[in-house]
Amino acid sequence: MSTRPTAAAFLTELARLRRDHGADDGATATSTPGPAATRMPMRAIFMLAKTYVDMAPAEIDVLLDQPEHDARVGAVSIMDFQARRTSTPPDRRRELYELYMRRHDRIDSWDLVDRSAPHVVGGYLHDKPRDPLYVLARSDSQWERRTAIVATWYFIRQGDLDDTFAIAEILVDDDADLVRKAVGSWIREAGKRDRDRLLSYLDQHAATMPRTTLRYAIEHLTPDERRRYLSLRKAAAMGAPTGDG
Repeated sequence: MSTRPTAAAFLTELARLRRDHGADDGATATSTPGPAATRMPMRAIFMLAKTYVDMAPAEIDVLLDQPEHDARVGAVSIMDFQARRTSTPPDRRRELYELYMRRHDRIDSWDLVDRSAPHVVGGYLHDKPRDPLYVLARSDSQWERRTAIVATWYFIRQGDLDDTFAIAEILVDDDADLVRKAVGSWIREAGKRDRDRLLSYLDQHAATMPRTTLRYAIEHLTPDERRRYLSLRKAAAMGAPTGDG
């Protein structure tokens, strides 16, 4: 863009996109967060956000404060594009990370977390102490707990699996379905890098972990392995011994 990108300009263009796609304000209210909250294709918001990639954190903060889910999708998308860009300086990466953590109350649905946590949080912490993730993993907020595991995607891509499995240990019995799905998905992805480590985790937890987590975790295992781990859980639920015998 030829001028400094602002939240006000973004919102004006977003309103035009809503009209173009037949989306009204009621369809984008935060009462139904996530992709189902809008009739607009997410791709349209992502493409708009990409043209605002140079937006300053203070302006992104304004977008995060909007009641419409679409505006906050735009905000986290701009953050993600900046964090992915190799030319983004360290100070800006820190600002994006701090903004994410400070305004996590506005990053309050699975799609907002997944759109930005890997690069904004994980990318920032990859060469730093990762204690903040363990604080998030013990949060009362399911979205902060989801961030804790989702942010480790960046580490997994580097072949660094320790934090994924350590945070999965904390969240293995989580009572939020969207945290369970994330835990299962992320240890499955880590298992692509270290299959034995995934199997070891499942050997320890399959009998008692939530069924949703287990099903996501074993998705890419062989049919025999999937049956074995499901049978361990079924046996435990029925009060039977969980061994192979």
